[in-house]
Amino acid sequence: MKFLDQAKIFLKSGDGGPGCVSFRRERNIPRGGPDGGDGGRGGDVVAETVDGLNTLIDFRYRQHFKGASGEHGKGKQRFGAAGAAVTLRVPPGTQILAEDNETLIADLTRPGQRVVLLRGGDGGFGNLHYKSATARAPRRAEPGHPGQEMWVWLRLKLLADAGLVGLPNAGKSTLLAAASRAKPKIADYPFTTLHPQLGVVYVDEREFVLADIPGLIKGAHEGHGLGDRFLGHIERCGVLLHLVDGTAADVAGDYRTVRGELEAYGAGLAEKHEIVALNKCDALEDDAIEARRKALAKASGRPVFTLSGVTGSGVTTILRTLLGEIDRARADAAAALVEAAAMPAKAWTP
Repeated sequence: MKFLDQAKIFLKSGDGGPGCVSFRRERNIPRGGPDGGDGGRGGDVVAETVDGLNTLIDFRYRQHFKGASGEHGKGKQRFGAAGAAVTLRVPPGTQILAEDNETLIADLTRPGQRVVLLRGGDGGFGNLHYKSATARAPRRAEPGHPGQEMWVWLRLKLLADAGLVGLPNAGKSTLLAAASRAKPKIADYPFTTLHPQLGVVYVDEREFVLADIPGLIKGAHEGHGLGDRFLGHIERCGVLLHLVDGTAADVAGDYRTVRGELEAYGAGLAEKHEIVALNKCDALEDDAIEARRKALAKASGRPVFTLSGVTGSGVTTILRTLLGEIDRARADAAAALVEAAAMPAKAWTP
């Protein structure tokens, strides 16, 4: 299945059905009263998250979604049936934004979450509705109310416990393939990875989801390279694993380049739990590994792990460390929710 993380679609809820003008006509009742029923309500437009989906590819081939119109009212006091709703099946982590691609309408993060985006138009009244003591035979009926319509953007931000970041060709896809059953494309040239990849990692009888995004370059937060769209996929990650190519000439500079992009992008990426690792150590001598590890530790201000995604050396250690950081990130998030819930609500002031 191809990966698509953004799509623009048109939505329209169903029109309400018109009311009916009708009079009761039966044997021995030549002048029966009004019995025209109301029209049915138009169908809503609903978005629902479906577990197991991780792409918006279905919206590339279909961009228009319309709820069914309500049926018209009928005689003998029969009301029209409501129009069927149309449901957008989206993956967890999907944001729905207005046509300006900035105003957030809904943020769907949990499987089974539903939100009504547009409500169908109300059905029109039949002449039975207008019967009164003074209007014994009204011939008035209303047309159905029109449905609503709008263009929206769907933007997918992957839900993962940890995210891989680094410059192009830092070995992120190789590590993902070594740590999980994911099969990303691997080659010895930059931007081999063109789409985010997800893999389920198993370590010490536990599991977590690891996301690999395309490599970042200087100016990525402004859309350079493969753009800043992919930075959004790590907004929801609790932990970042920052991989640096050990064979690069300036490992400290490479680290600072990526950190600068995370800080410039914002959205709290620079404040996330971070683990720094020197990759491709299988291609280096021990002295070179130690020298570059010290330079990277000085630039990052934190311990640096050494590993090789090709040989698997150090992979288990880094996965266990990731799992510990994920647990800490989850605990911090839970504590923040409890603290937010305990804070008194601010009084509204006009």
